[in-house]
Amino acid sequence: MDAAALEAHIPRLRRYARALAGDPDRADDLVQDTLERALRKFSLWRRGSDLRAWLFTLMHNLYVNQRRAERPMLEWNEAYLAPVAATQEEQLMVRDLQRALQQLPPEFREVVLLVGLEDFSYAQAAAILGIPRGTVMSRLSRGREKLRRAMEGELPPTEKGR
Repeated sequence: MDAAALEAHIPRLRRYARALAGDPDRADDLVQDTLERALRKFSLWRRGSDLRAWLFTLMHNLYVNQRRAERPMLEWNEAYLAPVAATQEEQLMVRDLQRALQQLPPEFREVVLLVGLEDFSYAQAAAILGIPRGTVMSRLSRGREKLRRAMEGELPPTEKGR
């Protein structure tokens, strides 16, 4: 196993984990659990296939299992770490986007994050989530529309996320 290849994916795994879990400590635990499982199950990875997609699949499955075991989920409590200091207006927009993302149903949020943030193709996202490609496209479209409406203030608080 090439540890450097695995290590190269840690920043993206952390970013996705933070967006999924909404809590930096839970996200770090999720990344650690993912890497631990990857090392234990590395013999199952097919050489020549996309290591990043395999790692994200492992992470997604772990996250889903954890969500089933722990209800309700913790609310988002920390902004993403920005590489450069943002203006106050940008910080407010990021905060609003994070809140809107957390209000999306998990099935929409996962697709929006995988395709929009992590730049996976529809086919890759479908494989990671174990759903048809058309479902990814549908959830992405509906998720983006819900985000747009929430960001523009078109949805009342009780309707956000539905």
